[in-house]
Amino acid sequence: MAWNPRSGRNRSKVPAGTGPVLIHALDGFLGAGSAARLASDELRTGQGELVHEFDLDSMFDYRARRPMIAFSEDHYAEYAEPTLQIVLERDGNGTPYLLLAGPEPDFHWERFISETHDVIEDLGVPLAVGLGAVPMGVPHTRPPMITAHGTRPDLVDRKNLWSAQVTVPSSAQALLEFRLGQWGHDAAGYVVHVPHYLAQIDYPPAALALIDALVDRTGLSIDADGLRSRQGDALAEIEEQIEQQGGLDVLSGLEEQYDAFTRGAAESLLASDEDLPSGDELADQFEQFLARQRKNEQG
Repeated sequence: MAWNPRSGRNRSKVPAGTGPVLIHALDGFLGAGSAARLASDELRTGQGELVHEFDLDSMFDYRARRPMIAFSEDHYAEYAEPTLQIVLERDGNGTPYLLLAGPEPDFHWERFISETHDVIEDLGVPLAVGLGAVPMGVPHTRPPMITAHGTRPDLVDRKNLWSAQVTVPSSAQALLEFRLGQWGHDAAGYVVHVPHYLAQIDYPPAALALIDALVDRTGLSIDADGLRSRQGDALAEIEEQIEQQGGLDVLSGLEEQYDAFTRGAAESLLASDEDLPSGDELADQFEQFLARQRKNEQG
């Protein structure tokens, strides 16, 4: 049975597993290094078909995340209206996929999840895949580390080096995956760990790691050449800033900690060792490092 992307709650439901994969990458809590936003930008073709648009006006905290508006001489000329949409896209081979992208809702999470669930059922989505990023004490000089997760163990397609059990603040994406699992839908995702000294700037390597993980799982043909071309310049600028602003000692400590962790010599990326700076010491050093960055950017 063919599926179609008509909007509305009265669509005929398509048998589960016969529709396209849903990819969700929201700009919000899981947005370190702008990795999810950068990845979603690569997944947008500019030729997609709108499937569903959320009433973001009731879900968005305008005072906390003020949209930009352009002022020209004596009048307001252009407003960057935030939108949250599910769009039908096609990859380089014509394979369809659904992209849910935009600002993470600040309010009405359950309504947002219910509407997403309706689309998943209506279009027979076989799998929902979330893309996100969090800051972590990792160096940019090592390959990006990814934590994979899913609603069933067999949906986790790679071994996680990070095996801790922790309670963390939730996100709309995390709750979406949890609810889908409760309702019997397959859902999985990837969280890339971004160097926490780069969490507030665009960090292309993290976005590329998410794209690569998505391609490995789904087989989609995604052209990320634009993002790859930005990676070299971004890393070169980071290296220059760290050297100029005295961050080499901090970087060296993170590299030692990362290497010890990946060898299995440390239980956590937050573990301390007599030869490594403690978590508190690293945090203090990075606060000083970031303060110098902000001062340079403002001055």
